[in-house]
Amino acid sequence: MNIEIKLPDGSKKKYTSSVNGAKIAADIGSSLSKAALSISVNGSIWDLSREIKDNSEIKINTWDSLEGKSTYWHSSAHLMAEAIEKLFPNTKFGIGPAIENGFYYDIDIPNYQLTLEDLQKIENLMLELSKRDVEFIRSEVTWDEAKKYFTSKKDPYKLELLDGLIGKPITMYQQGDFTDLCFGPHIPSSGKIKFVKLLSIAGAYWRGNEKNKMMQRIYGITFPTKKELDDYLFQLEEAKRRDHRKLGVELELFTITPNIGAGLPLWLPKGTIIREELEKFMRREQKKRGYLSVVTPHIANIELFKTSGHYPYYKDSQFPPIHFENGEEFMLKPMNCPHHHQIYMTKPRSYRDLPLRLAEFGTVYRYEQSGELNGLIRVRSFTQDDAHIYCTHEQLKQEIKNTVELTQLVFSTFGMEVQTRLSFRDDNSEKYGGETEYWERAQKEILEVAKEMNLNYFIGIGDASFYGPKIDFMVKDAIGRTWQLGTVQVDYVMPERFKLDYTSTDGLKKRPVIIHRAPFGSMERFVGLLIEHFAGDFPLWIAPVQIIVFPISDLFVNYGTEIEQKLTQLGFRVELDSRNEKIGYKIREAENKKIPYMLVVGEKESSSKTVSVRKHKDGDLGIFKIEDFVKKINQEISIIN
Repeated sequence: MNIEIKLPDGSKKKYTSSVNGAKIAADIGSSLSKAALSISVNGSIWDLSREIKDNSEIKINTWDSLEGKSTYWHSSAHLMAEAIEKLFPNTKFGIGPAIENGFYYDIDIPNYQLTLEDLQKIENLMLELSKRDVEFIRSEVTWDEAKKYFTSKKDPYKLELLDGLIGKPITMYQQGDFTDLCFGPHIPSSGKIKFVKLLSIAGAYWRGNEKNKMMQRIYGITFPTKKELDDYLFQLEEAKRRDHRKLGVELELFTITPNIGAGLPLWLPKGTIIREELEKFMRREQKKRGYLSVVTPHIANIELFKTSGHYPYYKDSQFPPIHFENGEEFMLKPMNCPHHHQIYMTKPRSYRDLPLRLAEFGTVYRYEQSGELNGLIRVRSFTQDDAHIYCTHEQLKQEIKNTVELTQLVFSTFGMEVQTRLSFRDDNSEKYGGETEYWERAQKEILEVAKEMNLNYFIGIGDASFYGPKIDFMVKDAIGRTWQLGTVQVDYVMPERFKLDYTSTDGLKKRPVIIHRAPFGSMERFVGLLIEHFAGDFPLWIAPVQIIVFPISDLFVNYGTEIEQKLTQLGFRVELDSRNEKIGYKIREAENKKIPYMLVVGEKESSSKTVSVRKHKDGDLGIFKIEDFVKKINQEISIIN
């Protein structure tokens, strides 16, 4: 047996028998061997101890990679479960995955509600258990063996999970005295888990279904160094200060009321200004790039979504169909794309019409579970800056590049660091539509674009949409958190399902390729991110109130009104505060409202036709002629034009 292992840099290693990740890491170098946490084999993450028996492309995952962190945190969830079982022997266990930051485990302790004191006990025991430095041992078992084990433990949740795995490979993991049903992967041993913080306890319905029992969900985070833990805890405190739900109320941006419904935000006037300015920015950029604006209804006949596959693929996350007396069924649209395909079909298309770029700020509806709702970040009604590009295969790569460039422009405008995830299909999953050859072709083209544009990318197996692979943009905010926002998707499936075609240069009918594109992702989520990214201190061009004018006394209200009106006529968003309050009080209030510029006017300013300028956070900037002040702020705003 000869096995060839291809490394990320293109170099290759050859072995005469099966080999595992630990051996490969050791062969590369001792420092990598010590740092290795897991291995990616042809895009799938494995334990370092798992044998590789065929030619493969691999990547050794360390703490510095998302795959490494995910493995580390998944193992931490198992370590926490072991500690919980020792302290509360009757505990029944649900699931315990790694999440974006840390991990959680859903548990059921009969007739007992955990306290914060219990969290501290669990945390302390986790640290004790980690010092044993025991291995995470993977074993492949039969379904009957797993059934027998969890029946003996009287764990109904694991038994229910097993019922969904009949006929599929079953793996279990053991570390110390704890054994769990798990696909893995895990780090080599528990000793690598050095610093632990259990963060909170929340309620969570089993399997996210409100009809099921409410379990206790424990969230935690672990790190290999104390500094990283301290930095993260500081970040959490900073995140509380920046929480968009709190700032949204304080700055009068949006509200959510039970009289409207959970997950259905109302945009207040000031929040609407931010949203409208973002839309203006995007419409201007789209016009430069040849997009055509369209508007589509909020509902459609259910047959449209059966053709597209959104129903029943995403049936559980959609609002129920609307039934009419004549037997027709309609749906609130979960996506804009099927509507845009109908626009494409309104007349015959030629290669001369392509690429056709249709854009819409389209509102869609999805029934998110109540426990998942989160301010503007996770809602049930949201507006996408959606567009669909219909092009020939020859035009595809350039169009992908154009959409990536536009998305990069959005994030660079706000000073955000971006990493891209190439979201590919998992060949072992049945959720994907279309022919395999189309998927392979699309994934190949996306990968070529990523390389040609020198994108900072990684590949996410199983993260594709049901109709095609995509480029997802992972954005890092001002305090280092990562958000998944914009996306660019390549679609060979929908043209087949809707029988879209165009007449090619040889007179034959051919299928176009579709690019689905949304740089903001959704207006709600993007504004929620901006609130937290800037902590409410918005750039001048999107600030709801850009300037506030303070007359020192009633004697100068007329001059203040003159300034306010002049600036308003020039297109700025200005308020006049003529209340009979001390100027220091007004300034402190404006600082709390995060208004970028404050203009103080009194006798000196009135007589010289000037303004005394203060800038939020920076304080006094001095006396300006009004023309010079306008020039200054116009220069500040011009960066986005």
